[in-house]
Amino acid sequence: MMRSPIHENTTMTLQVGDRLPEATLTVIGDVPRPASTGELFNGRKVVLFCVPGAFTPTCSERHLPGYVEHFAAFQERGIDVACLAVNDAFVLKAWAQAQNVPAGLLMLADGNADFVRALGLEMDATKYGMGVRGKRFALYADDGIVKVLAVEAPGEFRVSGAEAMLAAI
Repeated sequence: MMRSPIHENTTMTLQVGDRLPEATLTVIGDVPRPASTGELFNGRKVVLFCVPGAFTPTCSERHLPGYVEHFAAFQERGIDVACLAVNDAFVLKAWAQAQNVPAGLLMLADGNADFVRALGLEMDATKYGMGVRGKRFALYADDGIVKVLAVEAPGEFRVSGAEAMLAAI
């Protein structure tokens, strides 16, 4: 069966020990701004979690709220936290405001799914009217090197939440 090129994964799936690939993401703030993955991850300890979509049920009721609730625990460990979604910057900004995301918790838009494709962690959600999205996952990177990677099975929320990542690192 032939797959559409837009859904073709041209890279290997990210593994523990890999360096995060170069890409440009949009950092949500007063004014959205582009930032390279090098700027966001090099020289820092970061937990990056990816949600399939802003304003979707599990993402809004459990995934992002867990990181908001436990944000201080990550900060106490010297770890930055970033939320990634394949949404445009304006949707992500509205979602961050609706979810009372604290200052310092980075909200990163991957509007065209370039970064999740480079990670090999994209998913085809066209049958749900959502196009290409990122799988639900979380990773811990130290200086841009993946140390922990937790990818959820479809429809599950067990390994990528804040409590699971705090326990893993």
